[in-house]
Amino acid sequence: MAENASFDLIVIGGGPAGYVGAIRATQLGMSVACVERDKLGGTCLNWGCIPTKALLSAAEFYHRLTHEAGEFGITAQNVSYQWDKIIGRSRTVAGNLNRGIAALLKKNKITHFEAPARIVAPGQVALLDAAGKVQKTLIGKRILIATGAKAREFPGAGAPFDGQQILNARDAMTLPAQPKSLLVVGAGAIGMEFAYFYHAFGTKVTIIEMLDRLLPIEDDEVSKAVERSFRKSGIAFLPATKTLKLEKNTGGVALTVAPVADEKQTQVLEAEKVLVAIGVRGNFEDLFDAAVAPTIERDHLKVDKTNYQTSIPGLFAVGDVIGPPWLAHVASEEAIFCVETMAGHHPQPLDYSSIPGCTYCQPQVASIGLTERALQQQNLKPGVDYKVSKFPFQASGKAQASGHTEGFVKLLSDSKYGEILGCHMVGDNVTELIAEVSLAKHMEATADELIAAIHAHPTLSEATHEAALGLAGRMIHF
Repeated sequence: MAENASFDLIVIGGGPAGYVGAIRATQLGMSVACVERDKLGGTCLNWGCIPTKALLSAAEFYHRLTHEAGEFGITAQNVSYQWDKIIGRSRTVAGNLNRGIAALLKKNKITHFEAPARIVAPGQVALLDAAGKVQKTLIGKRILIATGAKAREFPGAGAPFDGQQILNARDAMTLPAQPKSLLVVGAGAIGMEFAYFYHAFGTKVTIIEMLDRLLPIEDDEVSKAVERSFRKSGIAFLPATKTLKLEKNTGGVALTVAPVADEKQTQVLEAEKVLVAIGVRGNFEDLFDAAVAPTIERDHLKVDKTNYQTSIPGLFAVGDVIGPPWLAHVASEEAIFCVETMAGHHPQPLDYSSIPGCTYCQPQVASIGLTERALQQQNLKPGVDYKVSKFPFQASGKAQASGHTEGFVKLLSDSKYGEILGCHMVGDNVTELIAEVSLAKHMEATADELIAAIHAHPTLSEATHEAALGLAGRMIHF
C-alpha cells in the first residue's frame, strides 16, 4: 500500500458542492484533496442539470419546427430527427464541462483522486480499488462530504431500477431507443422535464402524481397553468392518484393505481417503460466504516447549519447529501459557506426562505419566496395583509414578437411595507428572469424599488416591472 498523504481538507465528491468547495478552500490557503469515484461534476453535470437541458433544448427546437414554424411564415417539411445524435449531443456537452472541471482542479493545485472513498476514522479517508481493498489512506485536518443524492426506488414495488424498463433519471437520459409509451411516477421537476422531453418527440406520456396538482411545491396558479398546457399538448395526467404496485410484463411495465381517496377503485396502466421520479435520498452507502457513525435523519446526514458539521467533530457535509432543497446552486453556496467558516471567516448564512427554484419543461417555471398558499396558511388575507399582482405574457410586446405568450409573472408583497414576499413565473425563459427577483429579495427590496429600476424595452423582464406596478395599482399595459 502506498504511503499516506496529508491535507488540510479532504473533499469527498466532485459535484457542484465538492469541486466548488475545494476551489474556494484553496483560495483560502488550504491544501486540498478531492476524491471522486466517478466523473468530476457529479450527478448535476454528468447525469442531471446540464445534459437534461441539452435534451430539452433539442425538444424545444424540434417542437418549434414542427408546431410553430408556420406562424412565422416558415415552411418546414419532412422534419425528422436522429435519436442517437440527440442523446449523443447531451453527452458531448457534459463531457466538455467535465474536462473543464478537471482543468479547474489542476489550475487551483487541488490533488484529485479517482477512487471510491471510505471514512475509516475521524480525519482518515481510505481510497479503495475495484475489489474494495485499501490502496492509499489520506489524512485530513477536516473532511467535507459532498456525495450528493440518489434516486429513491418505488417502495414495495418488488421491481428495482433495471435501466431497461424501470428507469431513474440517469437511465432516462441515455436510452438507446425512444420508447413509444412512458409512465412517469412523480410530477416534480425531474418527472415534468422528462415528460416534456419524451412527449415532444412523440412518446405517449402519462404522469401519475399522488398530490392533487403538477409541481406540488409551486404556487397553485402556476401548477394549474402548467397542467392546462400539458393537457392541451396531449400529455395525460392523473392527479391525486397513488401507485399501488409496479410490475414488469412481456410488453414492458404495468402500474396498478387508484385514487388517493379510494384505493379500492384500482386500474392498471401499461407502457413500454416507467420513470420513477419520487424523490432522492442521501448518497452515503458504504462511505462510513463501522467505527464512524454520524447522525442520519430521514435518509440524509444531519448537520449543524451554523457550520455544516455533522455529529462527528471535523466531519462536515453539504449539498444534497444533507437533504432538501436538492438544488445544485444551494449545494455550491453551502460548500462555500462551510469552507469559509473553517478558515475563520464569518460569511453571511444562507437564506433558505429565498432560494430560487426552476423547472425547465415548456412552459418553464421559476419561483422564489412564499407561495400564496403558504401566506394563506399563515392566516393572511389577500388585499389586507398581502398584495397580489399578475402580469400575463399575452400583454408583453416581446412575448408577442417571439411567439411565446403563454404564462405570467406573479408577485406577492407585504401590504404594509411593500416588501417582496414571493415571485412565481411560468412561461418562456422565466428561468432567466427569476434572478432579478432573487436579488430584490436578498436586498429586501420593495415593489417601489422594482418599479424604480428601468427595464429595457422590449424584453420579457418588463413583465416583472409591470407586475410590480400592479402591486402599487399602477399597471400600464394590462
